[in-house]
Amino acid sequence: MALIVQKYGGTSVGDAERIKAVADRIIARIKGGDRLVVVVSAMGQTTDELIALAAEMTDEPEAREMDLLLSTGEIVTSTLLAMALKHSGQPALALSGAQAGIGTDQVYGRARILKLDPARVVRELDAGAVVIVAGFQGLTEEMEIATLGRGGSDTTAVALAVSLKAERCEIYTDVDGVYTADPRICPEASKLSEIGYEEMLELSTWGARVMHNRAIELAAVYGVPVYVSSSFNDEPGTLIHGGVAMEKANKVMGIAHDEDVARITVRGVPDRPGIAAHIFEPLGEGGISVDTIVQNASVERLTDLTFTVSRSQLDEAMAIIKPIGEEIKAGEVMADTHLAKVSLVGAGMTSGPGYAGRMFRTLFEAKINIELITTSEIRITCLIDEKDVPAAVKALHRAFELADAA
Repeated sequence: MALIVQKYGGTSVGDAERIKAVADRIIARIKGGDRLVVVVSAMGQTTDELIALAAEMTDEPEAREMDLLLSTGEIVTSTLLAMALKHSGQPALALSGAQAGIGTDQVYGRARILKLDPARVVRELDAGAVVIVAGFQGLTEEMEIATLGRGGSDTTAVALAVSLKAERCEIYTDVDGVYTADPRICPEASKLSEIGYEEMLELSTWGARVMHNRAIELAAVYGVPVYVSSSFNDEPGTLIHGGVAMEKANKVMGIAHDEDVARITVRGVPDRPGIAAHIFEPLGEGGISVDTIVQNASVERLTDLTFTVSRSQLDEAMAIIKPIGEEIKAGEVMADTHLAKVSLVGAGMTSGPGYAGRMFRTLFEAKINIELITTSEIRITCLIDEKDVPAAVKALHRAFELADAA
């Protein structure tokens, strides 16, 4: 009997009928001989609705209360799914993250899993039950509920798969796999039958929303295969694992894009040792994630420093950076939110030249201006105007012949 950890996203459990449909899928797998631990997200738009309710109470809700409030969404789903299974004659038990043994740090809203004691989960599995775990949450050493942030239920599922030594983790959502580009803006995008951890991590980090990058990182470290598929049909999905062949005819795996981008530029920064640390250390301490850092060449011992953050963190970042700019006597601190990222991803690009040139030529021929460029060994990312994203994705998808990549 294979032990499988499944995760169902918010659209998959969006209402009572969908929860019953998930219960039917689970029962079919149990009859097929599998043992299941199931992680669930909050139903549909529940999290957004809870955030809106909090906003009606106060403009600045405390982080502790927000996490306690938001954790209830997944608990509602887990209990309803357990009820549906029991009604169909299948033993089941719903557990909160804390009851499932998930321990986190105390960074409310974006906590990280520090430990996981699966003893309770194992005990219930051995008793013949399907264990339903509320995703997105855990318990701190101070006995406080903390949530894991965006994509937290994915991370919960992979962490459970690791601790339980599950055969694999299955992520069920409203899409039936990982595509070479977002099919909503690029209809020619093709579904990949498999993809390596490294490529999937780059795609998820730079815009693909199928899975969160923290979950992919965890799966890669422990070698847990992850299967992504739809909960609404039985179409084959995409297997994310570490054994994908490198020598493919097409070295590019996919195109990712991200419109959640804000750019901050600090002009006239004194070019002396320690300045970059003076700027970026406070951002890190404030929980601000920074990427795409570019520093211009120094002119008369002054330089411009540009970096990007998510739009949701722009106000926090500017509140930190403006006083630093004054302290170091920089010229000015500027911000804008009209940009987006488009990225070319493929592990095979490391063994062949010309990919950057073809990407830049393609964007030029599509009359798309490149604002900034950043790269890794398997990724090339360009910052462009957000209005150009659909044209950029389509043009790059055609240029690198990804319609038949799968």
